[in-house]
Amino acid sequence: MTMMTPHVLPTIPARDRLVARLALAAALPLSKAPLHAQVRCVRALPRRPYISPARVRALHTAVRAMTPDWWPGRVACMEISLATVIAASLTGGRAQWVLGARFMPQGAHAWAEVPGGAAGRDEGDAFDRPWTPVITVL
Repeated sequence: MTMMTPHVLPTIPARDRLVARLALAAALPLSKAPLHAQVRCVRALPRRPYISPARVRALHTAVRAMTPDWWPGRVACMEISLATVIAASLTGGRAQWVLGARFMPQGAHAWAEVPGGAAGRDEGDAFDRPWTPVITVL
């Protein structure tokens, strides 16, 4: 017999929920723009000190939790990582936006990274088939 256990959502502070919503409000429409325009917008964010690896993971978790169900387009790794980088800027820090690829199986992925850690990179089967950064937007 299979036992069903309820999915437990992480407790996200109200401030992080607000920042995640604001970041998504900027990132989702921006994700419809061409990639060069998205890169230009990320490069225009203020140059501040990097946030901690724990903080980038917390913001990534908040963005994933606040992803709207009503959005008509996709909300996947690229949109979530872009919103995480914007959220880092809104909280007075910064993170790098990284777009990467891998072979066998072929795929593309995006994540937010800071020195010492990343959020969204090592999901699913990425541990035995790592992603190779192709574009890092500082």
